[in-house]
Amino acid sequence: MTDFVYRSVMRDIKQNILKGNYEGMRLPDERSLAEHYQVSRSSMKRALGVLAEEGIVFKKRGSGTFINPLYLKNQALFRYEGSNLGLTDSFKWPGKKQTIKLLNFHVVKATSEIAQDLFLNEQDFVYEFKRLRLLDNQPFLIETGYLPIKIMPELKPEILQSSLFNYLEDEQNKTVTKAFLNITVEPSNSEDQKEMKLTPTEPVGVMDGIFFLDDGTPFEVSNMRVHYHYMRFNTFVNLNR
Repeated sequence: MTDFVYRSVMRDIKQNILKGNYEGMRLPDERSLAEHYQVSRSSMKRALGVLAEEGIVFKKRGSGTFINPLYLKNQALFRYEGSNLGLTDSFKWPGKKQTIKLLNFHVVKATSEIAQDLFLNEQDFVYEFKRLRLLDNQPFLIETGYLPIKIMPELKPEILQSSLFNYLEDEQNKTVTKAFLNITVEPSNSEDQKEMKLTPTEPVGVMDGIFFLDDGTPFEVSNMRVHYHYMRFNTFVNLNR
């Protein structure tokens, strides 16, 4: 799969930040960075923009772009890479490898609720899939998702065994940039206990959400049940928007 230029630039800048290669906690100006990486100004601007949105760097008007000291103290809070809101990136844990096991995948007619959430007709069909996510060999999340066939008519089971959102960006140049999430905690059910090796008295975190493409199109309705050991929610608030 292709790797967007700005992603490679972002990775290298992050590595240079962690190595302490930027004097005074300040990055070179945009033009100098573009020349150094031999990329266009627009690619460089996007890379710096995403780093700023993630909270890794911040721009001080008239002074330049600076490194957020909190990033150096705890990189785990800033672990997402790219412009998508996918779980594969947002649930990365240092030293642990994430894998995905596809539990089921089929086409169903949209219920009235799913049709409403995805702006479909009730006669439209959607993909329904269930995935189990693991960190090393520990199952930590059960994800049930629904997405319109018309957005990804080529969806195959093997695509769902890795990051769906990154596939969408790499292969279709579309990004998932917005989401409405409802986050709660509730007792684990029998499936949670079986798949995530929980006892009947252990709870799960529950995230229900609707994810949107950058053009505003609803892309997926998802229910995620998370092992309580891994239920961490971090956010970066930008009040300029």
